[in-house]
Amino acid sequence: MASKDKNKPNIVFILTDDQGHWAMGCAGNDEIRTPNMDALADRGVRFENFFCVSPVCSPSRASLMTGKIPSCHGVQDWIKVGNMHYEGQAIEYLKDHKGYTDYLAENGYVCGISGKWNLGDSLKPQKSFSHWFVHRASGSSYNDIPMVREGDVVETKGYLTDVITEDALEFIDSQSQHDNPFYISIHYTAPHSPYIDQHPGDLVASYDDCEFKSCPQDPTHEWGQEYPITLQYSDSLASPERTRPIDVKEHLKGYYASITAVDNNLGKIVKKIESLNLSESTLIIFTGDNGFNCGHHGIWGKGNSTYPHNLYDTSVKVPAIFSQPGRIPQGVVSSALVSGYDVMPTLLDHAGVTFTPEEKMPGRSLGPIMQGTSSDDEESVFVFDELGAARMIRTKEWKYIHRYPLGPCELYDLTQDPGEKYNLLDKQNAKLDSPDQDDLVAKLKHQMELWFSKYSDPDKDGRHSGVSGRGQINLVGLQSEGKPSFNPLEKVKNILSHER
Repeated sequence: MASKDKNKPNIVFILTDDQGHWAMGCAGNDEIRTPNMDALADRGVRFENFFCVSPVCSPSRASLMTGKIPSCHGVQDWIKVGNMHYEGQAIEYLKDHKGYTDYLAENGYVCGISGKWNLGDSLKPQKSFSHWFVHRASGSSYNDIPMVREGDVVETKGYLTDVITEDALEFIDSQSQHDNPFYISIHYTAPHSPYIDQHPGDLVASYDDCEFKSCPQDPTHEWGQEYPITLQYSDSLASPERTRPIDVKEHLKGYYASITAVDNNLGKIVKKIESLNLSESTLIIFTGDNGFNCGHHGIWGKGNSTYPHNLYDTSVKVPAIFSQPGRIPQGVVSSALVSGYDVMPTLLDHAGVTFTPEEKMPGRSLGPIMQGTSSDDEESVFVFDELGAARMIRTKEWKYIHRYPLGPCELYDLTQDPGEKYNLLDKQNAKLDSPDQDDLVAKLKHQMELWFSKYSDPDKDGRHSGVSGRGQINLVGLQSEGKPSFNPLEKVKNILSHER
């Protein structure tokens, strides 16, 4: 049978795509239906201040896998080219970086993945995954989608969220017959767009009467792109037989329905583990790759939905639940500032795997925080984030964002302004005396630059890479061999003349 040793547990890692931290009932949203996420939180520790490393899918996922930041591993935008040979030469973007699954496999774990990969060369099983069932590219519609199984493209039938779950359940079933512990990545494409005519009709209709007060439609952000690509892409895949007009509420219904569909599948996974009598020897992690705005701040999307790229909490905070009955305390909500770069050391520590962190790994195990043996204040002073030329340092009280080389920069007093409505570096919003504000900004900027200097690779520094938000098409730095690394940025509002 699979591991029944709670100290060397099986690991089920569930990752959603574009789920805002606010999009769960247990996070205070009384409109969305997520009973299984809520129940999982009741059986474990939920981090209410868990930050992705970058508010775009591929760099965030690469950081989860390697424990390194985008300016070190070199995945700095979503992977557009290099997943499949038909896009040109397939690129294994993380070839030179060891993942936590490599360490797990070296210590007896059987590792599998079901769902989204989007870190290059989808036909090639990587990072010690012996079971490989992945999406061919970055995303797609949701029904009857070709997938890659062990290096071959296969046709699937049905709703993609269900297809991913069914494959993962088969893996869990098969591994339950063996003695080795198992690890399974269950990487959903939901709730990423498209939203219209994609998700189970009964779930979509169940939100007909929802007022969506949890998704305020703020005035369009001044840095919003001329074309809202998230909604435009969703509209383009609407059924030609649709009679109901498409409006913002239709998009919101699809977004919420896709999360409820994930929740239903989470229930199936938990039930399977329980039926195999593996609950106390299985660590379940539920988290997301990046945050999301459904009208918040006047944005539909995440960090690359504006230019300059934004680092609002709604873009960089994600759901995060860790549960293992009998080993992780239950019903705990931690306010610690933690990040995706903490996942690798946490997983390996929890699995009893000894490894020596590389010099460029900033994370630490969250075990002491989950066990209550280390206070939030002792363990979490700063958290950091990046997307191209935009970098963030955040404390519980302050957030400072610096954009290289010229800005615009931002400062938020999170105690007085948790919604990040008033940038104190705008003259009209300044609340501090200038000397005090200047000193605070200088202190935060210095701390931020010390941290990034320590953990970045100068050859892959995102400040100089030209990240557009329109997709990565090549390796960065010297490995690019002089070729472009990113799609050019097109059709954005000219914000360079705005007052800084």
